[in-house]
Amino acid sequence: MAKNYSPFSLIPEAEESYQQWREWKLSVYPKEAGDLLVAIQNPFALSEKEKRDIRQCFIRANMVIYSIKYKSDFADKNIVETLGRDFGLIHLDNNLGADSDSITSLQVVEGGRKQGYIPYSNLKLSWHTDGYYNLPEKQIRGVILHCVSTAAEGGENALLDHEMMYIHLRDQNPAYISVLMKPDVLTIPPNIENGVEIRGAQSGPVFSVAHETGALHMRYSARKRNIIWTDDEITAKAVNAIDDFLASDSPWILRHRLEPGQGLICNNVLHNRTSFENDESSEQQRLIYRGRYYDRLADTSFNDTAKAMAL
Repeated sequence: MAKNYSPFSLIPEAEESYQQWREWKLSVYPKEAGDLLVAIQNPFALSEKEKRDIRQCFIRANMVIYSIKYKSDFADKNIVETLGRDFGLIHLDNNLGADSDSITSLQVVEGGRKQGYIPYSNLKLSWHTDGYYNLPEKQIRGVILHCVSTAAEGGENALLDHEMMYIHLRDQNPAYISVLMKPDVLTIPPNIENGVEIRGAQSGPVFSVAHETGALHMRYSARKRNIIWTDDEITAKAVNAIDDFLASDSPWILRHRLEPGQGLICNNVLHNRTSFENDESSEQQRLIYRGRYYDRLADTSFNDTAKAMAL
C-alpha cells in the first residue's frame, strides 16, 4: 500500500493507495453468491479449515453464506450466538423488535407493535444496511441472518458489499464520496408511536471510516418516506447514483435465497429481500433469526486486508 495511506481517503496523496486496493478488490470479489457458500458440519464446533474458509470470504466480500450439513435443530438460537462469538460478534443490539434474548425472529406478524413494519410482513424489503437509525455510538457493524424455515415461494436476498458501492461511486465522481461522508447528509426523523417519541431524529454520514480498524462502514436506506437527505444538487446526484446502481443488473450484486440451516454472516453489507408467500397449511412459513451487533467481524480491519493484498 502506497505510503500506508488509506484507500478511503480523498486526498491526492492517497490516490495510488486507492487504485492498488481497487484493483485487488475487483480481482477477489466473488462472481456469484455460490462463491461465498461454505459448508459446515457442526455450528457449535467449527473446524480450523471451516473457520479459515469463512474468514477468506470476509476478506473478499465482507460476508459469507454458511450451510449446516448435519441434521440439527435449526431453530436453536444458540447457533446464532455461537457463530457470532466465533468471529468476534458479541455485543447484540436490543432493538425494538428483538426477542428477550436480543435476537430477532423475522416472520409475518399480525397485530401488535410489529404490525406495520415491513420486516415483519411478507412485503418486499428495499435496499438498506441494518440499524441506519441508530445512534453514532451504536452503529450496527455486524449482522447474522440464520434461516430456520423458508416460505413456500420468494424471500430471496440481494447482497452487495458496501466497498463495491464505494468503488462504483468514487469511479463516477469522487465528490459523491465527499458529500456522503458529511456528518449530517442523511437524517432519519423521530420514531413516534401513539404520540410518544420512542426514538429521536438521527443524523449521520453514509460512508465513514472506523478510527480503530481503518475499515469502511456504510449507513443507508433506499426508503423514500421518513428519510431526509441534505438539500443540495451534489447530494441529489449521489443518491440517484446509488439508486441507479442498486436497480441495475450489475454482476457485483449477488442473489441467494437462504434455505433451512443456511445463514449470512457479514459486516452489515447492503441487502434487500423480495416479497414472499407462506403456505399456511404446511411448515412452509419463513422464519429468519437476526442478530445485530455493535462489533465488526474479527480479523477484518484494514490491516488484515492489507496483509491479504500482500499475499
